[in-house]
Amino acid sequence: MAVELSIKSYQGGLCNGKMTWFVVLSCMMAAMGGVIFGYDIGITGGVTSMEPFLEKFFPKVYRKMKEDTEISNYCKFDSQLLTSFTSSMYVAGFIASFFASSITKAFGRKPSILLGGAAFLAGAALGGAAFNVYMLIFGRVLLGVGVGFANQAVPLYLSEMAPPRYRGAINNGFQFSIGIGALSANLINYGTEKIKGGWGWRISLALAAVPATILTLGAVFLPETPNSLIQLTDDTERAKLMLQRVRGTEDVQAELDDLIKASSISKTVEHPFKNIIKRKYRPQLVMAIAIPFFQQVTGINVIAFYAPILFRTIGLGESASLMSSVVTGIVGTGSTFISMLVVDKLGRRALFIFGGVQMLVSQIMVGGIMAAQLGDHGGVGEGYAYVVLILICVYVAGFGWSWGPLGWLVPSEIFPLEIRSAGQSIVVAVSFLFTFIVAQTFLAMLCHFKSGVFFFFGGWVVVMTAFVYYLLPETKNIPIEKMDRVWREHGFWNKIVGEMDEQTKIEAA
Repeated sequence: MAVELSIKSYQGGLCNGKMTWFVVLSCMMAAMGGVIFGYDIGITGGVTSMEPFLEKFFPKVYRKMKEDTEISNYCKFDSQLLTSFTSSMYVAGFIASFFASSITKAFGRKPSILLGGAAFLAGAALGGAAFNVYMLIFGRVLLGVGVGFANQAVPLYLSEMAPPRYRGAINNGFQFSIGIGALSANLINYGTEKIKGGWGWRISLALAAVPATILTLGAVFLPETPNSLIQLTDDTERAKLMLQRVRGTEDVQAELDDLIKASSISKTVEHPFKNIIKRKYRPQLVMAIAIPFFQQVTGINVIAFYAPILFRTIGLGESASLMSSVVTGIVGTGSTFISMLVVDKLGRRALFIFGGVQMLVSQIMVGGIMAAQLGDHGGVGEGYAYVVLILICVYVAGFGWSWGPLGWLVPSEIFPLEIRSAGQSIVVAVSFLFTFIVAQTFLAMLCHFKSGVFFFFGGWVVVMTAFVYYLLPETKNIPIEKMDRVWREHGFWNKIVGEMDEQTKIEAA
């Protein structure tokens, strides 16, 4: 059975087919990798604002919050041990992503997804059962390994399974899944915070096992992508049958020829990490580093990790802070769903630029209100606190339909097959590295910069929006194995890769 969404031809080749239920169900299962990532982001911010959790594992922070009347509002939660709890996962994910690259290339996308789910499951069990901070942080490391493997393999899987015309919508499903995971975590935190006896945080941490179990069991039944089948074996007939099943039509020869050609090129590359630094891959390498870097310095993970702490900083109570995080989670998930609907119509660049302007305006306004109203002691008025909440929702919405989903979509669709696994590993590694840096430094930055931290991230939003405007070509509707043409047709990148093409022709002659 196939959904009747026909794929039109593209310039330079034909890509026939429909959006089939086989693709939809496979991608929904794979996107559970996004749910485990989002759940962890959401759960971390919630439990670190729960007083029983702080009292058990971070007593110095708890005493500062409850007893120290002299300390600045902006410095109550400044603790390297507390930030290590949050950021240790990203160090592990950073390292794991490079191992994931080799496994994804040698054995396919499916084994990496399976390993990611299993590692995350073990980390969830340790976190829920933790009785000291070392056990807690070791559990976080296992979660990081799981997320490192999942984030490396899942975006590739989604981009390779998706028909070109709907690749944006399907791949944005990864960020939508992250939003679903974070929202679920916020709702669970809001409920478990009310459990008498102070052990609700254990439920919050242990329930990460639910999406991890679904991903691990589901990965056993996932089909491998046609791209990966051709790369792993010489059985083109098997790959053709899978492609016919994925596209819902028997007329797949043009796309199959592109995959076989890309695979033959990829098999001549023995060291993809060495290869990716060559000049002909310079645009992809720049994007692999710049896009995940910019995604992290939007400041979004500050909101995701520390929203409850931030809302407590401006004077909301523990329960109100957790409910505020639920509200921002709903807004973020809703805006990502909107992005799924429009990304293949409006294109990537328009959403990047519109979202960037929206984030910038809201960040400046939040910073301005906090600078004017929140001193080192006391809180802001209730009215101002809810204005800040509304502005943060505007900011989260801007991220939700721009840098959130597109920060994963664009890198996953621009790499040629011979460097695709290595390229995606660089994307994930850069993302984890700067997530770690931002997570590890934010509470100290909040203490020293105070409200200026929002202007700091706003400045980066200006830079990244200009970067997209001048350097990122549009990639909508272009088949993944034909993506090299967008760089040759771009005014700036043509000067680099166009010269390489001319040089290749001269050497061939």
